[in-house]
Amino acid sequence: MTAVAPARSAAASAAPPQDAGIWTQLRVLTGRSLRALVLDPRLVVASMLGPLLMLGMFSQLFGSVARAPGFPSGVRYVDFLVPAIMVTSALQAALNTAVGLTQEMRSGIIARFRSMPIWPGSVLLARSAADTVRCALQQLLLLVLAAALLGFRPAGGPLGALGAAALALAVGCCLGWIFIAIACWIRNAELVQSVAGLATFPLVFASNAFVPASALPGWLRAVAAANPATYGIRAARSVALGEPALADAVAALSVSAAVGAAAAALAVRGFRRGG
Repeated sequence: MTAVAPARSAAASAAPPQDAGIWTQLRVLTGRSLRALVLDPRLVVASMLGPLLMLGMFSQLFGSVARAPGFPSGVRYVDFLVPAIMVTSALQAALNTAVGLTQEMRSGIIARFRSMPIWPGSVLLARSAADTVRCALQQLLLLVLAAALLGFRPAGGPLGALGAAALALAVGCCLGWIFIAIACWIRNAELVQSVAGLATFPLVFASNAFVPASALPGWLRAVAAANPATYGIRAARSVALGEPALADAVAALSVSAAVGAAAAALAVRGFRRGG
């Protein structure tokens, strides 16, 4: 009783009004999730440690790749790498969304929301929207730190860098529904983290994130061609480097949206289940 009562009270205070429309549900539930960010902005800073460490490490380990055949001429490795880190950090943020969702399921708040007359998808959409805002702040902070600490100066200039961040954010938001679907079906924070982490590995490393796709072994190049993250990284990189990017951007957004829509349908179906 005592463990469930606080969760019910918290859910009731953050829940939309009875019979509220979908947009009202989304607004209220997104605001609820964003309050955690406002109350503790350290969440954004702490979540930057992983991408920054990855950026610093790989820029040193693979810096010589810029002199290898097949690497874009006149492009520094750090300028090649940062757009990829933007996409991978957006995927990591999506994984954190899934873990946070399972923790709320365990606390009983989600069970309370499920018992209310609201569309089940609004709970998931609100959580995704709130974490997309947090991811946007992470992307901006990553750009600033990459420029200040590693000399990130892409040929596309500040507008190209911001465009790459926007593309990374959109791709991460869409592909993030894979992890939300995993959370809705597994409902165990530790297991979700393990399974989603395992799913993240091929998305990141079986791609063109760290070397050009042409430099990959034949079998891995075929895997990368089927990897939705590859399209997002290619598009973000093209925008940042000031290259023609319309076709890449359309391909990235189309593939990511298709994967995201399928995963979202699975997520809502899993969320509707009892237990």
